[in-house]
Amino acid sequence: MAFFRRGLGDGDPTAGSGRPTGGERGSAVVEFTFLALLLMVPVVYFIITVAQLQGGSFAVVGAADQAAKVYVAQPDEASALAAAEQAVAIALKDFGHGPEAARVAVACAPADCQSAGSTVSVTVSLDVPLPFLPFGEGFRLGATEVEASSTQLVGRFR
Repeated sequence: MAFFRRGLGDGDPTAGSGRPTGGERGSAVVEFTFLALLLMVPVVYFIITVAQLQGGSFAVVGAADQAAKVYVAQPDEASALAAAEQAVAIALKDFGHGPEAARVAVACAPADCQSAGSTVSVTVSLDVPLPFLPFGEGFRLGATEVEASSTQLVGRFR
């Protein structure tokens, strides 16, 4: 009867029980920590990059919409272009992007942008950088370029 109580080992009460022996204690914690860091850091970086792309997308949509609205409300083309560029800079700054990374293009149909009934299309493009890169402004790696366009009709009465 005593043989069955001791187990099948060489006198070790933990033999055959599935518990770690003295030399392996704590190794599961080390393995878990290593694997968690190895797998979680790229996943977190991916999530931050996707969030930055989404923020850039929201920024260019808002910037293009506001720039087109401001453009058609101005009395002449010079002040309209300046107001549109200022609206783009403000909208991009709200989302943490600088205006130097954006490009603004204005197209009108017919050619006179200030005549009643003409349509003004404003397109804003933004280079979204990869987050947390240690390089200076001279060397920027971009995640992608996002672009949005908005069209407004110049009203008859202003």
